[in-house]
Amino acid sequence: MSQVRLAVSNQAYITRPGFVYTAVIEEFSKNMSTERDGQVGANTHLPAADLFRDFSPEEMQTVERMTVMQSFAKGRVLYTPGETGEALFLLRKGAVQIYRMSPEGRKLVIAHLLPYSFFGEMSCIGQGMYDAFAEATEDSLVITMNCADLERLLMSKPQLAMRILEAFGKRVIEAEQQLEDIAFKGLVARIASLLLREAEDGEVKGLSHRDIAERLGVYRETATNALNELKTAGIISIGRKRISISDRARLESIEKQG
Repeated sequence: MSQVRLAVSNQAYITRPGFVYTAVIEEFSKNMSTERDGQVGANTHLPAADLFRDFSPEEMQTVERMTVMQSFAKGRVLYTPGETGEALFLLRKGAVQIYRMSPEGRKLVIAHLLPYSFFGEMSCIGQGMYDAFAEATEDSLVITMNCADLERLLMSKPQLAMRILEAFGKRVIEAEQQLEDIAFKGLVARIASLLLREAEDGEVKGLSHRDIAERLGVYRETATNALNELKTAGIISIGRKRISISDRARLESIEKQG
């Protein structure tokens, strides 16, 4: 039976996985499809839907032997630009933010990942994300696999490579949409798009002005001014990490007008 290194904060411990760890992997596989209509539905970056959907129990045990389960405290950086190491990260619990930093220190959030997402370098299939930072925004549990093991797994299960490439294809489409918004839309229209995309039952919860600014790659004060424009117009109301859409039709109109 394999050993799994479980890193907690800055200390590492060795634990024997047994049935418990195997069950975590299997639950990951199962929940990637069953939770897509719940929390995972809000994740627009790299959804790991049905990644292991046709793996047999024996193949899942092989995955277990290839992976390491780690715990990351809120604020811990998983990797920085230029790093090499783990190839595939599977987010089991918590939340991870993928972002880039400008030379003057401005942050641009590329994605906010929720449980049952995957991300990482994966240079072995011509894809990578190590030009960015990855940081836990909540206490998180992450399952990792190195590039050599991932290559072996892809050789034995080519359909897995197709699923990963499909997810990265969606990432490219989202990146192109983000660039298009930056090029052709004003800030108020971009905020309207963000609010409409993130809203559930007419409310956006859990996003501060700083969070919104980082999602759009602007300064906090700039985002606050744009939000206040919408508030003054009676289109939204603003509370603490809570924005209510008062007039969705007008907000949609602003989004379309750009």
